[in-house]
Amino acid sequence: MSNLLALTIIILIPAFLLIAEDVQWEKLSLISIRRIGDWTDARLKLEELGYVNERSYENYRYRQIILIFLAIALEIIATAFLSFSVSKLIALIAFSLFSILYFTESALARELKKHRDSIEADFPAIVETLTLSLSAGVSPLTSMQRIASRGQGALAHEFSKVIREVTDGTPFATALDAMGRRVKSTAVRRFVDSIVIAVTRGAPLIDVLHSHAQEARDLQRNRVLSAASKAEL
Repeated sequence: MSNLLALTIIILIPAFLLIAEDVQWEKLSLISIRRIGDWTDARLKLEELGYVNERSYENYRYRQIILIFLAIALEIIATAFLSFSVSKLIALIAFSLFSILYFTESALARELKKHRDSIEADFPAIVETLTLSLSAGVSPLTSMQRIASRGQGALAHEFSKVIREVTDGTPFATALDAMGRRVKSTAVRRFVDSIVIAVTRGAPLIDVLHSHAQEARDLQRNRVLSAASKAEL
């Protein structure tokens, strides 16, 4: 009987609070998210993945909060039926809080690593394509537009952002430099810097791209050899 009464209280109190019109849950949750702060740099990671809207960061924190409250609710219900002590309940809540934060942040870090690996893997082929296109007499912007329209990877998606910014009126060199700052890749950053310098100073792009294409091939070969040495079998 006591377990049934405790379970009823556990269910009815949150239900009453949720339907209360005077409680602005969205406003309270946003205030809580802002007070907690971004101590895991999740906002920067989401921006690098392309989620530049502040709403994306808020939704990410919302998911964490919902998972935490669901875990706490299940643990309280289990305590009501299994007669756990208060200390055991607190330990379970602390464990679930740590686990949810750890796994959600780890999932975001894995997604970011996959995004960076995709850029590094696509870079040599895209530099080769861009070099061939410019050698055929196509302008750099048109070459990037063709790659963006036909490519499927993360770097091609970054080229699409550059095209959109240029279409909106941003200078080509400025939009390209912004892409180099967004993408956390040393090779891409050097590549962007070389193109920006060549465009602004009127230097020939073909020689610059040929050197970067060779560097990208060497980098890709070293990466493959490094991966093979770690998995010899």
